[in-house]
Amino acid sequence: MDFSDSIDIAVAPAVAFAAVTDLCTMGRFSPENTGGEWMDGATEPAMGASFKGSNTRESSTWSTVAKVTSFNPPTSFAFEVTYKVFKIARWEYSIESTATGCRVTESWTDRRNALMRRSGDADGFTRAEFTKDSIRTTLEQLKRELEASGE
Repeated sequence: MDFSDSIDIAVAPAVAFAAVTDLCTMGRFSPENTGGEWMDGATEPAMGASFKGSNTRESSTWSTVAKVTSFNPPTSFAFEVTYKVFKIARWEYSIESTATGCRVTESWTDRRNALMRRSGDADGFTRAEFTKDSIRTTLEQLKRELEASGE
């Protein structure tokens, strides 16, 4: 399963790129991710760097580990998420210049195996549907905050 959504934001691409790569404060945009911290001596995003992401939804909290697989300022940032030894997802932010600022595209690829999908999609919760809404919310919050800051 793959899903992408985009939004135009009236800021320079470098400003949007800095926001989506600031893992510690990602929770200000995302309805599920509450932040992250760099691991293994990394202190900032870089190709191959790993980070621990913190998440919450309803009464559940959990963390995952991710590895940066694309880091090309200010146009692309991507990472692969795992939980223990299991592949979970690939997330990517693509940023392109527009006449009024930039267009940010957030993409998600579900990398869970069939068993993990069945166990994760239970009690009326469907990860794919939730993620579509989550991406839209994240992009709208990103736009609102960056345009309000006037950068």
